[in-house]
Amino acid sequence: MSNDPVRFGLVGYGAWGHCHADAITATKGAVVQAVAAKSQASCDAAKSDFPMAFVTDDYLEMLSRDDIDVVDIVVPSFLHREVAVAALEAGKHVLLEKPMAITLEDCHAILSAARANDCLLAVGHELRLSSMWRKVRELIDEGFIGTPQYCLVELSRKPYRQGAEGWRFDIDRVGNWILEEPIHFFDLARWYLEQAGNPTSVFARANSRQQGHPELQDNFSALMNFESGAYAVVTQTLSAFEHHQMAKVSGTQGAIWARWSGAQDRTLHPEFSLKAYNATADEVVDLTPDKITGEVFELQDQMAVMVEAVRGNGSLHATGEDGGWSVAMCIAAQQSVDTGVPVSIPEISQ
Repeated sequence: MSNDPVRFGLVGYGAWGHCHADAITATKGAVVQAVAAKSQASCDAAKSDFPMAFVTDDYLEMLSRDDIDVVDIVVPSFLHREVAVAALEAGKHVLLEKPMAITLEDCHAILSAARANDCLLAVGHELRLSSMWRKVRELIDEGFIGTPQYCLVELSRKPYRQGAEGWRFDIDRVGNWILEEPIHFFDLARWYLEQAGNPTSVFARANSRQQGHPELQDNFSALMNFESGAYAVVTQTLSAFEHHQMAKVSGTQGAIWARWSGAQDRTLHPEFSLKAYNATADEVVDLTPDKITGEVFELQDQMAVMVEAVRGNGSLHATGEDGGWSVAMCIAAQQSVDTGVPVSIPEISQ
């Protein structure tokens, strides 16, 4: 592809859709070409924000256009399969917000559509692009801690935003709450422990502070096993305050500790740090990156990676297969919560 701007069609223009649009606008070589939104208010907002873009309340009308290169999908999770498959069958590359879908059947349908139409399919696990969370992976790849054996990813935060029309608090539309945010941490754990092979099983516990809604699990913890014997712990509480995330990875020759804190998840001025210990040198080093990290910044990086991938100049940060694995881990974790026993994690075909 030439160096002409990569033209994005955005499906969904709620609060996070606005963030996606801003990230596209801030990305060199990218342009918001079209927006499809459900409500008249959202369409009016899109027309005001992007007067040169095509705006419609029918995403299929947008997909019929030949001036769209990438469809960026930011709609409630239960709609992901419908919109993603339609976009791929229209021959568009797709950037799909996490979770990839709410069932494995839906994931396989999306993957099949991408392969059949020879289109790129990226899933929004933007933490992989973080100046800090990515640095953890780079240290592992460099052998700084030897062979990784254990990973802990923890989140303590205030409750979720309800989402448009309260969809995030409707289990039929969200799938399960493990798919909503812990999915990011399952992805990080699998990514950090890639040397350990595939995740094989998970045992999880959860409970809710919301009387009458046990399905909305505010407190959640899971232990996940990998083929080599390594394991990961993913734990979260929504019964807290602000937004505090931590990752620790231990290996045969050292350990890494990274943490991030802000008033909320979209904080523009967070506190963060990364320290690492190498047993051979017997020293702790401060490797905190200079570049600010946070989901708003990673979203911009995600757009830049997508632009380069469409142009054939780079690889995707998280593929459809990665997205499928994340869903498989979360669904198995929910089954473990429901049954009280460990559950096997099905493999996602490459």
